[in-house]
Amino acid sequence: MTKVFDTTEVQDLLKAATNVGSQDGNTRAKQIVSRLLGDLFKAIDDLDMTPDEIWAGVTYFNKLGQDGEAALLAAGLGLEKYLDIRMDAADQEAEINGGTPRTIEGPLYVAGAPVLDGVARIDINPDQDAGPLVIHGTVTGTDGKPVANAIVECWHANSKGFYSHFDPTGAQSEFNLRGAVKTGADGKYEFRTLMPVGYGCPPHGATQQLLNVLGRHGNRPAHVHFFVSGDNHRKLTTQINIEGDPLIWDDFAYATREDLIPHVVEKSGGGALGLKDDAYKEIEFNFVLSPLVQGKDNQVVQRPRVSVTA
Repeated sequence: MTKVFDTTEVQDLLKAATNVGSQDGNTRAKQIVSRLLGDLFKAIDDLDMTPDEIWAGVTYFNKLGQDGEAALLAAGLGLEKYLDIRMDAADQEAEINGGTPRTIEGPLYVAGAPVLDGVARIDINPDQDAGPLVIHGTVTGTDGKPVANAIVECWHANSKGFYSHFDPTGAQSEFNLRGAVKTGADGKYEFRTLMPVGYGCPPHGATQQLLNVLGRHGNRPAHVHFFVSGDNHRKLTTQINIEGDPLIWDDFAYATREDLIPHVVEKSGGGALGLKDDAYKEIEFNFVLSPLVQGKDNQVVQRPRVSVTA
């Protein structure tokens, strides 16, 4: 097996390619690119990768970009979960505990949903295959006190496993199954919606293409996403799974956490709530926000997100 990584020629190439040692460019960017490119060069040596394999990888990244699935792949390969693991560990070291567990955001959030007071009905489009669902609870701090004026954002899939704004059928209106509410002095929130199902990666997309090579499925259990933010508290990114889904512990995105599987209760009286049927399902889930760290929110993630004006 030919190995050239440690030769002067390759080390000089690595330094030249990343411009290390120059005052030009961004120092942090050069540090990161130098490490990643060096790790790639060494992996090519160690695994004796062929030119055909390298160019297959380059071609794959072209397809990944064309399909717009880089964020989806980040979830599917555990990169997004890994970031959560690191933030969990940082919280543990800082002795921050007692808040609702975080879990991945995923790639399908859309900013701009109208904010309503306390209660939001978010099933804009009829869906004959989905029964009514009410999700409600209270937002508190780790001291147990309600957080007034907290913003709770919610988004989830329809009965076909599609999200509005990303639905390939074009069947959903803007902000269908997406909403935001502001809590009152009691910290309470409520979403009136329809029961979601899990989804799978686009079958012909780049993410599923790689998962097929790895012998993995690309499916998620039914779940509901949330952002929860409040004054003097860190913004929470989390999601709940729908109890009983067979894929809860086989989520291709590794987002399931024990404390994020609330009980689903059968209820009646949906007509009085304006729901499509009298019988409906209810989930109570209470959010606990952790305080700012030295006056700052150290868990806000800056990343490109779709934004639409409602």
